[in-house]
Amino acid sequence: MAAQSETLVTLYRDHHAWLRGWLAGRLGCREVAADLAQDTFARLMAGRDLQGVLEPRAYLTTVAKGLMANWCRRQSLERAYLESLAALPEPSTPSAEHQALVREALHLIDAMLDSLPGDARQVFLLAQFEGIGYEEIARRLGISLSTVKRHMKRALVGCLSHVP
Repeated sequence: MAAQSETLVTLYRDHHAWLRGWLAGRLGCREVAADLAQDTFARLMAGRDLQGVLEPRAYLTTVAKGLMANWCRRQSLERAYLESLAALPEPSTPSAEHQALVREALHLIDAMLDSLPGDARQVFLLAQFEGIGYEEIARRLGISLSTVKRHMKRALVGCLSHVP
């Protein structure tokens, strides 16, 4: 454990500024880059084995790219939501509190979907958002009905693991 902690401190000391600059170059925003650089090291603190890292910058870049992709997807969701709000007539615009709750729910749904394996996510989306029955999903995807049910069960368990 002490060796893991020392490795993390060394990684942070030697590469944090570089990672923050790398992220700022891709995002065009130093503040977001600083947040994502911190999030990258926080992710490493969450128990990743750092002893075998031979190329620290490549490793940090890989972790940061995943976090950056999640951030970009969340920004896209928020933009789409705000655009739909802007299209509403003034009297039907939800309160700021309601808007914040919806954004929070969108982030939760996004995290849940992102955590699912690809097949389970596809089955879940077809069933829940397109209203397609299990038999039709099986036919469309060329898989058995029992496989559809297994994927759906995995998706629902994944959903429940994200409920606060």
